[in-house]
Amino acid sequence: MDRLTEMEAFATVVDQGGFTDAARKMGISKSAVSKHVSSLETRLGARLLNRTTRRVSPTEIGLAYYDRARRVLNDAGEADALVTAMQSAPSGLLRVSVATDFGVNHLSPVLGQFLHSYPEITVNMILNNRYVELISEGFDMAIRVGDLEDSSLRARKLTETYKRMIAAPSYFEEFGRPEKIDDLNDHKLLHYSNQASGNVWKLTAPSGEKRQVRTAGSLTVNDGQSLLNAAIGGLGIAYLPSFLYADAMRQGLLVDAIPDLPMEVHGIYAVYPPGRYTQPKVRAFIDFLVEQFRDKGPEDW
Repeated sequence: MDRLTEMEAFATVVDQGGFTDAARKMGISKSAVSKHVSSLETRLGARLLNRTTRRVSPTEIGLAYYDRARRVLNDAGEADALVTAMQSAPSGLLRVSVATDFGVNHLSPVLGQFLHSYPEITVNMILNNRYVELISEGFDMAIRVGDLEDSSLRARKLTETYKRMIAAPSYFEEFGRPEKIDDLNDHKLLHYSNQASGNVWKLTAPSGEKRQVRTAGSLTVNDGQSLLNAAIGGLGIAYLPSFLYADAMRQGLLVDAIPDLPMEVHGIYAVYPPGRYTQPKVRAFIDFLVEQFRDKGPEDW
């Protein structure tokens, strides 16, 4: 006989308190339930049930076996449900966390296309500039730019972005152009206030040496678009990703502050909680984003 069926028959007898109710629960005859349990006891070489004319109860060994058997049966049920879910059409609420700059400029414009393709999915996109805890805060996934700090999360790379110092030509006409990293001490820097490191820029010198620049600036704000606007307005030098500045540079509104410096390359990732499988709604959205950003970055935005 099938081992899992024997196990299910025994566990159902314990749950229902007897063979008659167990048979009704399983949709089979009482004699079939009895045969399954007897076969299980014979195979194990142990009596699992105390049988009297009034009631059926597990023996001490039977109770211990029941605890393990119930776990196995629950896991089997979840496995069946998993296969069904993975083959079903993506649906349900998808909660996504994304940095404001990237979300407004590059995610919001394509959401309509995604929702049109998957009408059974609803999206709750949270735009913020803080590092959210996916599981504890109830997010299905997040879009993150730069190094991934939490190695326990699963991640899929969507594209890349450059990050470099840019300013308006009018700014350099008024204040001169820096030729090396140390020259930044004499310039007005536009800082992003949400960086964990504070007003510090991590740069790479032409020699490959890693440098940190900590200089007070004329503006500190927690929004990249505002920094971009300030740079275009000639207020100072900003250190921004290419997905923000690329269009302004193509129009000649901004230029590279120190062209000789290596450009920093940062990955853009979809991250989601670890697990043995990916929910269909999450998988569908990530596949959609991979296709959307296939020809984007690091400079072409």
